[in-house]
Amino acid sequence: MTDLNHVGIIGRLTRDAELKYTNSGAAVCQFSVANNYRKKSGEQWVDEVNYFDVVLFGKSAEAISRYLSKGKQVGVEGQLRQNRWEQDGQRRSKVEIFASNVQLLGGRTEGGGGDRDRGSGFAEPSSGPGGAPDSSSGPADFEDDVPF
Repeated sequence: MTDLNHVGIIGRLTRDAELKYTNSGAAVCQFSVANNYRKKSGEQWVDEVNYFDVVLFGKSAEAISRYLSKGKQVGVEGQLRQNRWEQDGQRRSKVEIFASNVQLLGGRTEGGGGDRDRGSGFAEPSSGPGGAPDSSSGPADFEDDVPF
């Protein structure tokens, strides 16, 4: 029997993402996400923050890392993994999110620039022959008369 290990969070990056490469050349992108929530303490509502370390591998890591800057809102899906090691004779551990999907959320930041803040940043839109966008999918497929 396999247990379920799936997590999804939305939050803001606490620092710019770091893109590194393993000895075998695999890309590894690491960043941290702050997730805010409110809880009641006595008669007052208090803001609390959770921090999550995220790891993303492969071509996805390379493609999206340049868009992951401090303060950017992201949605992350993945699995929780616990890293264990020994340091100075003490056992240590750390839980990280091993991301399978990262979505850039929110609008454009001030200064606009050329950043594309929509979508995951994992892949460019598909194109047909000659580099023209492929018209076989997307909003153009919808009829004007929506039944609801």
